[in-house]
Amino acid sequence: MEVALEQVRKEAAGSEDARRKVIVALQSLVSSLESPDDTLHRFGHMNLQTATVQVGMNIGLFRQLVEASEPLAVDRIAENTKAEPQLISRLLRYLAAIGAVEETNKGEYTANQTTHNLTEKVVEAGISHYFGLIAPQYQCLPDIFKQTGYQTPIDDTKTAFHLAFRTTLDPFSWFAQNPTYLADFHAYHALRRQPDATWLSVYPIETEAAGWPADQPLYVNVGGGVGHQCAQFKEKHPNLGGRVILQDLPHSVAEALPTPGVENMAHDMFEPQPVIGAKFYHLRAVFHNHPPHKVRMLLETIKAAMRPESVLLVDEMVLPEANVNYMAASIDMTILAAFASMERTEAQWTTLFEDVGLRLVRTYTYSPLSYESVMDVRLP
Repeated sequence: MEVALEQVRKEAAGSEDARRKVIVALQSLVSSLESPDDTLHRFGHMNLQTATVQVGMNIGLFRQLVEASEPLAVDRIAENTKAEPQLISRLLRYLAAIGAVEETNKGEYTANQTTHNLTEKVVEAGISHYFGLIAPQYQCLPDIFKQTGYQTPIDDTKTAFHLAFRTTLDPFSWFAQNPTYLADFHAYHALRRQPDATWLSVYPIETEAAGWPADQPLYVNVGGGVGHQCAQFKEKHPNLGGRVILQDLPHSVAEALPTPGVENMAHDMFEPQPVIGAKFYHLRAVFHNHPPHKVRMLLETIKAAMRPESVLLVDEMVLPEANVNYMAASIDMTILAAFASMERTEAQWTTLFEDVGLRLVRTYTYSPLSYESVMDVRLP
C-alpha cells in the first residue's frame, strides 16, 4: 500500500494540473468503495465539518497546534483557549476523525497538512465567509427549487439568500446594514487574489492603449469594490496616460484603497454610465452576481457609453462545455442561491453579447485551472 501511495505522491508533484487530477482520481476511488452507510454519513455530516472548523478557528486551536514544536495535550490546549477540557477533547476527537488534526497518542494532538492549511489567512477568511453567509443559503435551496417547480430561479428578489436571511433587500444593500458580513466578503476576495493570476498578465494593454490622450478616461473598473483591480492596473502600467476610475456603491467606495492616481466614484452601475468613451470598461466577477435580465440591462448601459474605440473587458469564468471541475461547479450553484445568476460557457457568453448588439473579439484565459478569463468585447 505504501509503495502505491508513494507513486501517487510522485505523480501529484509533477505540476498543479497533475496534483488536481490525482485528487479527483482519489476522490472517485473513495466514492467507488463506499457502502450506503458511508455515503449517508459523508453527506449527512458535511455541515458539521465546517461548523467545527469554524469553532477551531474562533478559539485559535489550529494556530496553537501549528506553532507548537511537539504534540499538545488536551489540558494544555484547553488552558490556552480558556475552554472546558471535556469540550476540547470531544472537538479534537472529531477534528482528528475528519483529518483536520492528527491524534498522536491518547489525549495528544498535532498539526498535519490540513491544520496548516486552516491557518492560512485566505482560508480563515473564506471559512468565515462561507459558514456565516453562504451555508445558510445552501440550506434553503431545496425550498427555493420547490417554490419554482424545479425551474431555474430567475427572480433575484426571491432567492435562497432572501429566504435564509429573511430580508427583501438585495445582497449588496443588505451588506450595507451588516458590515461584519461585508468585511468577511472583502477579506476573502482580497486574499484569494493571486498577483500572477490576473487578466493583466495576458491582455495587451500597452498595445491597445497606445497614444491614448492623458486627459481622457483610460480605465473604468465598474463594480470594483474597494479598488484592488485599479491598484493592480496602476502598479502594472504606471506610465500610461489617461484617467483611472473606480466605480461602486457608496458603502464600498467609502472603504476604497488609497491608491494614488485613482478617482473614486460612487455609482450605481444600473444607472446611466457617467463616464463616456473610456478606452476600457472592466468588470471583474460582476455579471455572475446578477440574473440574466439584469446582465442584459448592465450590458446595454455600458454599450450606450462606449465609443468605437472602447473595449468592454468582461472578466469572468468561461466554463468548458463538459467536465467542469468541482470548485467551478460549486460557485455556479452558490451564485444561483444568492443571485439567481449563473456561470457561462464561451458559447453562452457569445450569444449573450450578440443579443445586445455587441461582439466577442477574443477570450484571454489567465487561470486555466479555474477557467478565469477576460473577454474582449466591442461594438459591431
